[in-house]
Amino acid sequence: MSTSRAVMAVALVATLGFCWAVPAAATKFLMRGITQPNCKGIGELLKASGPADDKAWETLVCHASCLNELSFALVQDGRCPDGVWAGAAKSLGEGSGAVLAAAEKKDVEAARAAFKTVTDACKSCHDAHKKSK
Repeated sequence: MSTSRAVMAVALVATLGFCWAVPAAATKFLMRGITQPNCKGIGELLKASGPADDKAWETLVCHASCLNELSFALVQDGRCPDGVWAGAAKSLGEGSGAVLAAAEKKDVEAARAAFKTVTDACKSCHDAHKKSK
């Protein structure tokens, strides 16, 4: 390996190491930036007769997908303090995955039932961990 390639390789590894060392987002910002807008979006789309058209169904899929990804993030980077949190994150993943599957089939009743699992997961974790204001 030439010297210039070796220097570039060391620089790349150092840069990637720095990127991976950047701290994860604070949980409160994940809640504000991901959970709240996506839960609100799902709740709005599931009112009345449900999503009105293909674009609305796709938006429902998008919201459920974001919550599903969040369920994994909530147990990474030292965020998971106990079994209540871990169980709620698992239920969030299962519920959001079920909303996603129902939305892909355009099944509003199944999506509503699955969304109840999502909101129950949020409540169980908040009851145990969210500080009262």
